[in-house]
Amino acid sequence: MDESTTFLYFFDNFDQGKTSMSGASPRLRAARETIPEFSLYGELTETDSGDFVHIEWIETRSRLYDWHIDTHRHLGLFQVLAIFEGTVEANVDDATWEVEGPAVITVHPSAVHNFRFSRGAHGFVLTMAQSVPFDAAIGADADMASLLRKPWLFPLADAPQTRDRLYTLLGLVMDEFSRPQLGHAEMVGWLTRSVLLLLARLHAHHDSATRTGRTELDLFARFRALVEAHYTEAWAVPAYAQRLHVTESKLNRLCRRISGKSAFDLVQDRLMLEARRKLIYIPAPVSHVAYELGFQDPAYFCRVFKRHVGVTPSAFRRTAQHAHLGDESDLAADLVAAITE
Repeated sequence: MDESTTFLYFFDNFDQGKTSMSGASPRLRAARETIPEFSLYGELTETDSGDFVHIEWIETRSRLYDWHIDTHRHLGLFQVLAIFEGTVEANVDDATWEVEGPAVITVHPSAVHNFRFSRGAHGFVLTMAQSVPFDAAIGADADMASLLRKPWLFPLADAPQTRDRLYTLLGLVMDEFSRPQLGHAEMVGWLTRSVLLLLARLHAHHDSATRTGRTELDLFARFRALVEAHYTEAWAVPAYAQRLHVTESKLNRLCRRISGKSAFDLVQDRLMLEARRKLIYIPAPVSHVAYELGFQDPAYFCRVFKRHVGVTPSAFRRTAQHAHLGDESDLAADLVAAITE
């Protein structure tokens, strides 16, 4: 892979090149009335063809503008920035990203955007008519509409296969533009659709990961709520898992992934937090605290507490009381000093 920051511009004539601004913020609506409109940045060439596709190296244009592509927009054009090396600060409508390659950024039609690249950044700019992503040849399973609703950022550092395939495809599109041969338009169309399918897969994977993350966080929150409600009832981990309709192993994996601790450890943490509170604020025997927390044997409670906190309950209470008395003595001394001044 040579020096390569991939800059993909996807242009599209969806709805005759007009994209609704009903969801745009007032700032963006005002900006769009004054922001310059280009086909390719700095060019006013019309791109009315429904199968329009263009590609170039990112440095071809950005070097002319000191690596800063100023604020502008493209009516009816879909853009994608795929950066393999170097960095870019991207502002696309309300989204702002500082990105280090490899990554892909999409720019939906009519989006107000600008880019500031690190010097020496490399890549491609792929441009296509907005109708291209909706071409029936891509297939109904590819949700192209989602790619055109908002800007997207797809990091590729953890997806080396996709990164290499994308770079190869864009290189093939560039070669086809450099040396047009028989069937040039068809070849460009096929390669462009392959790029779009890779983006659709990235989007689908992103959606799936997001849904999974939300589901796991929700399950973890439900587990913590159950712990809060039942930690004094000596529930074992299988009881929590059964109430949550998951296996014990899945619950433990979830807890470790989110908190770094097992489900049992989290229950014990909550139990010992309450034990410390009671020992500090409730002047009751240690045995009484143990019974309140669901322990049948105060001696066992003392062993668990010492294993978790490092000292016995009685020692913990004495230390906490001395610290409290020390704070009060310091406060009294401060008051006396203030009065006698």
